[in-house]
Amino acid sequence: MTAETGARVQRQQEGHMRLGAAELGAEPGRRASLVQFSSAFCQPCRATRRILDEVAAMVEGVAHIEIDAERHLGLVRALGIEKTPTVLVLDAAGRIVRRAAGMPRKADVIAALGAAV
Repeated sequence: MTAETGARVQRQQEGHMRLGAAELGAEPGRRASLVQFSSAFCQPCRATRRILDEVAAMVEGVAHIEIDAERHLGLVRALGIEKTPTVLVLDAAGRIVRRAAGMPRKADVIAALGAAV
């Protein structure tokens, strides 16, 4: 993420913020995206990755995008990410509709996706 992109994200309020491929470093899902902020030595991040991969595979048009928090500090700061794993659920327009810190339960992820699709 460039400094310009980070500044743009930071200026917007979270409810109106839109995250796209430029900010995420990957193409978002057509219907929704599960964005996971992780760090290298985070054990719960590995389990979260498995859960989000499973859910994304179950729902057509949903992408799981994992972001290394240490390598994307500008985005982490702009979004107020304080711990890993943190999961953001984005709708088709890239707006954040749900946010959770810590390892989620699969049922909770599926329920959160309902708000996005």
